[in-house]
Order: sequence, then C-alpha cells, then structure tokens
Amino acid sequence: MNIYSYIPHPRTARFLAGKVARPPRVDDERIGFNGRVGLAITTVVGTMWCGYLFAAIALVSLPSAITSHNMTVLIAWVSSNFLQLVLLPIIIVGQNLQAKASDKRALQTYQDAEALLHEVMEIQKHLAAQDEVLGRLAGAGQE
Repeated sequence: MNIYSYIPHPRTARFLAGKVARPPRVDDERIGFNGRVGLAITTVVGTMWCGYLFAAIALVSLPSAITSHNMTVLIAWVSSNFLQLVLLPIIIVGQNLQAKASDKRALQTYQDAEALLHEVMEIQKHLAAQDEVLGRLAGAGQE
C-alpha cells in the first residue's frame, strides 16, 4: 500500500542522473579570439597599476592646461584627461572585486541547493520507511 507516490522535479531528476552542469564562469566559456583579446585588455586595464600609469600620463598635460589660463581648457583636462583616464581602471578593479564576490555567492548558493537536495532526498527515504511501517501497522490492526 503506497499512500504517496514521489515524483521528482525535472531539475532534481537531471541532477541525480548527473546531467546538471556546475554554474558557468567567465573563464569556462568558449569566447573566441575577440573575447580573449577583450578579456586580456580588461584584465590589464583593470589594475591599480594601470590607474597609476594613467594618472601619470594625465599629469603630463596638466602644466600646459594650467599655463593656458583658460578655465575651459582646465575643466576639459580634469574631465577628459584625468577623470576618464584614472577612473576607468579603478572602476574596473571595483567591478572585478564585485564579480569575484558574486561568483563566490553563486557557488555557495549552488552548494547550499545541493545540500538541500540531499536533505530532501533523505527526508523522502525517511517518509517512505515510515509509510512502510504505518502500512504494516494498519494491516496488523485489520486482522
């Protein structure tokens, strides 16, 4: 006598069959030549050393902006040369740090889901064992 028929979720069935892949990461994907070049440039530009280099490059043109005695040139230097050059690598560094933290959270969530799946499967086994005992007890009481 079965009082419950377990039907696993399709994702659970695929997982138990070993057909569910781990969460993808940037370096796991096939990105092609352009993707590799873009990733390499982003990796190089996304460092604080590149930010320092860009700041030094921007500071080279500061004296001429100051000696021009033109506020428009000075504002253009600050916005174009300094802010854009220096903030670009710093922002990329921050985004890289956030992406790493996000990858860690995603992996932790995936591992938590695996653990929960295992626990739920154990609960299913426990309930099936209880069903069997209850069935025997119910059968014994009818005799």
